[in-house]
Amino acid sequence: MAGEFRITLLCDHIDSTNMLHYFYRIRTKSGLTENMLSKKLCFDSRIISSLEEIVGSELFHRTNALPFIQKGVYQHQRGQKKGKAYDLSDFYIGANLTFPSVDHNLLKSVKQNPILTLCVISIDEAAMDFLKDSVLKFKPEYFEQMIDDSRVFKKIQGMLRETLSKRGVRVVTGLGKYFRHVDKNGSGFLSQEDFKEALELFHLEVSEQNFESLWLILDESKSDKVDCGEFIHAIAGEMNEYRKAFVRKAHMKLDFNKTGNVPMVDLRKCYCAKKHRLVLAGKATEEEIKSLFLETLGESCSNPEEVSYSEFEDYYEGLSIGITDDDDFVNILRNLWGI
Repeated sequence: MAGEFRITLLCDHIDSTNMLHYFYRIRTKSGLTENMLSKKLCFDSRIISSLEEIVGSELFHRTNALPFIQKGVYQHQRGQKKGKAYDLSDFYIGANLTFPSVDHNLLKSVKQNPILTLCVISIDEAAMDFLKDSVLKFKPEYFEQMIDDSRVFKKIQGMLRETLSKRGVRVVTGLGKYFRHVDKNGSGFLSQEDFKEALELFHLEVSEQNFESLWLILDESKSDKVDCGEFIHAIAGEMNEYRKAFVRKAHMKLDFNKTGNVPMVDLRKCYCAKKHRLVLAGKATEEEIKSLFLETLGESCSNPEEVSYSEFEDYYEGLSIGITDDDDFVNILRNLWGI
């Protein structure tokens, strides 16, 4: 059949900046010539480990550049596309790529999780545009569906933007805690009714029609189960990788024991509100700002004595919604945590 193709993922190298460098190559049965698609699509990624999104430091003591993921053709391991082969639409900044951890040159700490997740943090846009143009000639519906899905997400996010910009932190952290509580088996997936109840509980108004459109996209496998993280990102959006990098940097600085969790007592010691805008304006004291932060964050934590990376990121995911400028967001983190 004209336009059929497969993607082969290869590891290029691992560098000293804690990033994995990859490329993939498309092979086609017919229709698209090898010359057209011989261009490599290069991208960088980071490991999302069993300690949430903390990069395993052991990896970067290696002096060689052994393949991290073996050359091969792979399918999604979880989410709405589970079992489906990777295609061009899966490669974009912020995308999570999942692989079985067995039979790969991985660290023991990473292999503890049966599924390895890599998050794409940068991509060769020129190569992507070239490949998109080539594939689009044969499979126009391929990218049309991507555009339609994006429109649904943006429509819902637009409707909720005013609400989220006013109370984004409490909504996002609250949803995260609520989903972790409802998810009794720890799978990370919940039903349509669970999500509807959550929207009602947090006073997020999404019409039945828009919810059904959203569900059709997220529940592509028709299992009536959707990943909690995907759902939150669909309705609230997601921080870009530039912002996430500084959130990770702050958490890693606070995580003295490298366990993935930070004691609340350490957060209190390290939090510096001296340059907070309300403190500078004389409208609040440093202690008041610190107490408010710890109270808000503590309410979202499953353990009131410590905060996990996912809980820490949820807080800043919510804060990020109301801050349009990347540099403003980063400066807040720098001033608060000295990074």
